[in-house]
Amino acid sequence: MIERRIKAAKFPAAKSLDSFDFKAIPKLNKMQVLELARCEWIDRRENVIALGPSGTGKTHVALGLGLAACQKGMAVSFTTAATLVNEMMEARDERRLLRLQKQLASVKLLIIDELGFVPLSKTGAELLFELISQRYERGSTMITSNLPFDEWTETFGTERLTGALLDRLTHHVNILEMNGDSYRLGQSRARKAEAST
Repeated sequence: MIERRIKAAKFPAAKSLDSFDFKAIPKLNKMQVLELARCEWIDRRENVIALGPSGTGKTHVALGLGLAACQKGMAVSFTTAATLVNEMMEARDERRLLRLQKQLASVKLLIIDELGFVPLSKTGAELLFELISQRYERGSTMITSNLPFDEWTETFGTERLTGALLDRLTHHVNILEMNGDSYRLGQSRARKAEAST
């Protein structure tokens, strides 16, 4: 059952929190992350937003929390913001948007990775807003973003839409501040240093 849930979640990689290097991101509250791994926030239909620059482990933490939810018997769906918006726009063109929205609204935890990397079209932003509104207080949503909240308007286009979206997302929210140096960059520098010695 657990394996079926993990497969259905469409994780790009299987990463657990056991393999996360908390020392690399000292500003991240380890106790908060481990508390979130108990998945009680999902039962309470709260949200999680992980903010920080690229390479600070936001996706790894999202995968770890998603995996923990699958292991607790919860339905999880993992996607990137760009993929999700493209899927919804295709579904709308093919007149199957309602079915897709129902499906996405029914998962206990929806993880939307990489919000803010690509600005959304007006339609894309509206569709994403609609989905988050449908999930509001019905299911948990986890979002990772490289942008602080005050820059989300660049992704969603209008302040009104961004404000309404943040209002719903942050009503019951756990925020993970993941500011620090890029973990990937640090690893590649360490490999180069080892290679040159």
